[in-house]
Amino acid sequence: MPFPHDDHARPLGRTGLPVTAISLGTSTLGNPAQPDGTPAPESAELARTLLAAPHAVIDTSNNYAGGRSETALGRAVAEHGLPAGHHIVTKADAEPGTGRFDRDRVWRSFEESTARLGLDRLPLLHLHDPYTITVEEAFAPGGAVEGMTELREQGLVGAIGIAAGDLPLMTRYVTSGAFDVLLTHNRYTLVDRRAEPLIAEAAERGMGVFNAAPFGGGLLAGTGTRYAYREAPPELLAWVERARELCARWSVDLPAVALRFSLRSPLVHSTVVGVGRPERIAQLDKLLRTPIPDEFWPALDALGTPPSTLDD
Repeated sequence: MPFPHDDHARPLGRTGLPVTAISLGTSTLGNPAQPDGTPAPESAELARTLLAAPHAVIDTSNNYAGGRSETALGRAVAEHGLPAGHHIVTKADAEPGTGRFDRDRVWRSFEESTARLGLDRLPLLHLHDPYTITVEEAFAPGGAVEGMTELREQGLVGAIGIAAGDLPLMTRYVTSGAFDVLLTHNRYTLVDRRAEPLIAEAAERGMGVFNAAPFGGGLLAGTGTRYAYREAPPELLAWVERARELCARWSVDLPAVALRFSLRSPLVHSTVVGVGRPERIAQLDKLLRTPIPDEFWPALDALGTPPSTLDD
């Protein structure tokens, strides 16, 4: 696998889909909404910037911003085209309001997404957060997995993935052998490494691996005290402060270290980072180029194991 600072394309596991070290997340694209429910004007600028960025994959989902994330991207693609070598990857979501997530809902989610994006085919479609159904229901006849595999078999999607957080749940989907790609979030970071066995299992199976939220939603980016959608406990804040002090002694920034932690893993094909403002892409590229001495990592390890904040 290329060096961490190398953002040239590499294959996403057995799918062969070309990806770069960083993929661009769009969970906030489309917020805020205008009174008519369409994306605000600033969303158009961000969508154009995402398409023009040097990173190969834009990651969205059927339910991001109530569908406005896909709508904004679709409008940008219609206006400017999808650059060669770039891909939009989205996710099938449960039915809003009811939580229904069966074969028919997967198909409807796909149809909604492709209509918004203006695309007939997707290179990759994830089954996203299947928390409203059991694994047994997902794999039963007429279940969500049947819908996903039908889309792949009919050539409407190139590959199918599983994207969620809960590790025991994700392990069951990965070990089923049904999926081509894993997307995990908030559980393989500088302060929480519990997803490493899951990622290793996926890699052993030849699956592609996306690692999302390397900053934990803000804490490791220096933009707040929340980690994985909740307030970080005092013991985690204390560990992060010690890490920040260590970074200062080595003249490196904590956000650069947090990003590099994911990028340097030989098990991760691409790291998904949320982009909420156009200038964020330039900031990410600067972090990507930040030199971090090899000797820094043993010094970081000497701080001890970070206290875990998640209990799945």
